[in-house]
Amino acid sequence: MKHTVEEVRLKNGARGLLIDVPGATAMSMQFQFQAGSRYAKSNDIEQVAHIMEHMAFGANARFKTGADFDAEFTKNGAYQNAYTSDFWMVYEADCADFEWERILDLERLSICEPRFNEGELLAEKGNVRSELTNYLNNYSRLLWQRIAHAMGEGSASDRYGLTTINNVTLADIKEHYKRTHTTKNMRFIVAGNLAGRKSKIRQMIEEFKLPEGERFDIIHDEPLAHSPVVVRRKDASNLVFGMSMTLNRKLDDEEIDALSALNQILTGTMRSRIFGKARANGLSYNIRLYCNGNKYVSSWDLAGQVNHETADKLFDLVVEELQAVLDGKISEEELEAAKSFALGRHQMGAQTAAQILDFYSGRYFGRDIIDDYNKVPDEIRGVTIEKIQKIVREFIDGRTWCLGAVSNGEKQEIIDLGDKLATLFPEK
Repeated sequence: MKHTVEEVRLKNGARGLLIDVPGATAMSMQFQFQAGSRYAKSNDIEQVAHIMEHMAFGANARFKTGADFDAEFTKNGAYQNAYTSDFWMVYEADCADFEWERILDLERLSICEPRFNEGELLAEKGNVRSELTNYLNNYSRLLWQRIAHAMGEGSASDRYGLTTINNVTLADIKEHYKRTHTTKNMRFIVAGNLAGRKSKIRQMIEEFKLPEGERFDIIHDEPLAHSPVVVRRKDASNLVFGMSMTLNRKLDDEEIDALSALNQILTGTMRSRIFGKARANGLSYNIRLYCNGNKYVSSWDLAGQVNHETADKLFDLVVEELQAVLDGKISEEELEAAKSFALGRHQMGAQTAAQILDFYSGRYFGRDIIDDYNKVPDEIRGVTIEKIQKIVREFIDGRTWCLGAVSNGEKQEIIDLGDKLATLFPEK
């Protein structure tokens, strides 16, 4: 869908994007604060942000209970949610076009006028405890938390988070809210049919009754290399594995596009070099490459599952294909196919106001970067084999990597698989 983007900087210190999507029948909005778990005032109340997020749609200045508020919010089909990460807390809502003003006012109410109380705190402690306990059965989540910790990230594990829940008091909730929920620490995006509505939206957000405060920066952890790590689980029937390679800098757009194209070539389809060959030879049902990062650190990650008896062959395939990339063995036909796939997915990713909002939110919330949707096709077409080789070589030469797995077997198995990967990384 065609759309236009305008960044607005309000008098109260807040910044945001107004995305006009002519003809949209729904409106989407998100409000983000740098208020995640890493900003807790002390590590022994690490879950304070998460618990506060659970209380976000509870009692407020107009409604005595969260159930009353939810009934009013959703009566015409509107959707509301909030989520917390290490760095972010985000409030989000989708609604029909005809009720956007009512929903924006209710979002303001939940963000600006909560009434935290002991009853809801007790209930949400129980819900957060249940949520984190459920996560202990998520092998992939356990694994990546373990890898991140091994490589120097200061984020806490779910198991540690469980030990901090009882420490959180109502005073802690109020302190975290007061310190983090300020206008300068807020970013927002509103997407929908905004014709004739921008001034009203600006006015409504300008009137958010929050202190001015300050914008918190992303906490920077310098990445470290680490020997293989194992999360031992007796009931694990195979290997859930991951390898992370990191750079102590952010990637530019050309580098992200280059890695994304390579990820498609290596693991994107049934004809891809790693995933496709693994499936064709019965080695692994699922293996993928991803690129991630923030304004300070970037990672290139491999994740998948494999049976013990086929792990050696799968890792031999991974090493073989990554080495081929380093040797320049990528064909123009492969690259053009990856570009064509990316162009199609880009166009398909803008069919609704919510999808368009999602396109902009990640980098705007994390780095204050406004991507240009219309330039993306040219950026995709600009990827070359040389650009792919260059960024892959930097990851490899950096030697900052770690392999991990969830396993019911011996750690030596993971060490041996790590030794295979280590042949890719030159000695310093």
